[in-house]
Amino acid sequence: MLARKVASAPGLGRRAASAIALKYSNAVYNAAVSKSPQVLSKVHAELATVSSTIAQDPALASFIHNPTLSANDRRAGLSTLYSRLEAAAPKKEPISEITKNLLGVLSENGRLPETQGVIEGLNELVEKYRGELTVVVTSAAPLPKDVLSRLETALKQSYTGQKAKVLKVTNKVNPTVLGGLVVDFGDKTIDLSVQSRVTKLNSVLQQSV
Repeated sequence: MLARKVASAPGLGRRAASAIALKYSNAVYNAAVSKSPQVLSKVHAELATVSSTIAQDPALASFIHNPTLSANDRRAGLSTLYSRLEAAAPKKEPISEITKNLLGVLSENGRLPETQGVIEGLNELVEKYRGELTVVVTSAAPLPKDVLSRLETALKQSYTGQKAKVLKVTNKVNPTVLGGLVVDFGDKTIDLSVQSRVTKLNSVLQQSV
């Protein structure tokens, strides 16, 4: 069972996930992996469905991100979400108690807006457990397949890439990335964007004044 309260920690976690979200990620990961690899896979799949359901359903997204709902409204919203999860599960299997407990604790503690960050944190923990390495390449526009292929080849030859059993490269588009790339893999971020170079230049100029 997850603890009913999770203490916050200073600072931010990896990428978009906050420190508090990563606390929940670790709690749900430990609860699932202590049961069995099968339970971990089930919880991981259920939370992936939670993420996609929220992304596709504006009403559920509004429910998740509204911190002012009453206890009755939160229970009703969770009941709707559970129904959606069970309908999407293979053979309409019941939701695992670990997933229910996580969402219930997030609701009780007023942390439902952290749901996506919790899921992102869990994804990283599961990838590490399975020996997988997902590389997210962020660019201002979609990269050609040959560029991604060359990048994947180079990453596989790196020390981190050689340690991974499976390496996956995905391209994320962010128009604010001015030229170049931002590459996230494992706990590393390589910022090759023009914006990064401008920021460094500004820092040097300010120190020179």
